[in-house]
Amino acid sequence: MIVKHVARWLLFWLMSIGLGTFAAETKTAVAATSGKICILPIQENIMPPMVYVVRRGVKEAMEAKADVLILDMKTDGGRVDVTEEIIEILGKFPGLTVTYVNKQAFSAGAFIAVATQRIYMAPQSVIGAAAPIMMSPGGAGVEKMPDTLEIKMTSAVRALVRTQAEKNGHNIEVIEAMIDKTKELRIEGELLNKEGNILTLTDRQAAKKYGLPPKPLLSSGTVETMEALLIELGYAGAQRIEIKPTGAEQLGTWITTISPLLLVIGIVGLYLEFKTPGFGLPGIVGITAFAIYFLGGYVAGLSGAGWAIVFVLGLILVALELFVFPGTLFVGITGTAMMLVAIVMGMVDSYPGTSTMPTFPQLQLPLRDISMAVLVSFALMLVLAQFLPRTRLFGELVSHTASGVVFVSRLEEQQKASLGETGVAVSPLRPGGKARFGDRLLHVVTQGEMVEQGQRLKIIGHSGSEAVVEELG
Repeated sequence: MIVKHVARWLLFWLMSIGLGTFAAETKTAVAATSGKICILPIQENIMPPMVYVVRRGVKEAMEAKADVLILDMKTDGGRVDVTEEIIEILGKFPGLTVTYVNKQAFSAGAFIAVATQRIYMAPQSVIGAAAPIMMSPGGAGVEKMPDTLEIKMTSAVRALVRTQAEKNGHNIEVIEAMIDKTKELRIEGELLNKEGNILTLTDRQAAKKYGLPPKPLLSSGTVETMEALLIELGYAGAQRIEIKPTGAEQLGTWITTISPLLLVIGIVGLYLEFKTPGFGLPGIVGITAFAIYFLGGYVAGLSGAGWAIVFVLGLILVALELFVFPGTLFVGITGTAMMLVAIVMGMVDSYPGTSTMPTFPQLQLPLRDISMAVLVSFALMLVLAQFLPRTRLFGELVSHTASGVVFVSRLEEQQKASLGETGVAVSPLRPGGKARFGDRLLHVVTQGEMVEQGQRLKIIGHSGSEAVVEELG
């Protein structure tokens, strides 16, 4: 009788353990099935447009709170500098990173694969041949690299990839044999790569296990398809986010390359617009340049439309300061600050879930661009202020801006009639500012003197569309 009771309790205990284990496994399976995975294609050469695809993909994955980021890779390689940037971007993703070598991952492709936590390969796929090479001028072929340069490049690349291999638990000796032709690779007495060769592995070789406990050489396994990979990872029923290249990435590369020039065109265009009556060609050119600048940041995956809106609001405030509320200063300073912040932040690479305050490395590129643009623009504006009013171009700008030749002749008549008029400075003149003459509010400039607000003035001449004034004693 006692034996029966003991047997029953033992059976009940075993069933409880079994049910508990089953429940835990079921819960884990449900959690994995209900997760999110993001598939990011690396199907082209590793060139600047690929950076924009990867950046956009990582940000979308982070925004969606994806559990896994999978690189669907088929590439012959590319530029080392671009590879470094892509590796840095991949490091921002907080979840599991996986490379699926879906044919080949040569050179820079192998570097990027090593920067992910796991590598899987399709049947008959290959990975390796990652020694740095030098392209001939125009990219027509490969040139022999000078010995000194080859040693330096190999050393730099080895350091970059070794860091990623250590971080993600990949076999460092295997990675170095893919880069350095002086590296012999022998594991457990088996010669895998002779000195003088560059290691390239098939899917079978990469998945072969060595050591105690046995560990794959590089690949976590060979899987037939992406669907089979998702099953292997435990995400068969997970929500899939697939990143598609838009074709605009090449445009983004071009725009970001000329972004300092766009800023110069934008600043000078708006300066000329404020200096000429009405609204016309300079304003259109300036606003278009800024619009293209923000478009480049958007395509590059750096900024959304929000900063472009902030810029427009700042521009409106500056216009209000100049034409509606002269002398208030606060409105103009606020608008200028909004425009500057928008220009800088429009090129800052920020990621979902990270700090809203950019770090200094994030600010370096946009600050460099805007500093160059401001210096060049200031020099151009000084030249234009000195010589433009005396040229035929100024007459053309004014006529295109505000009703043609009739307006120009009318403006000249008004300027002659206003000589000797007296008025009051409604803002400090440093040496330019605003003054009221009767019911007219004019933009005026002194001959270099600083005049305080409220002082009486007299018009003694004109420079372009500006009245030249002097302080009445």
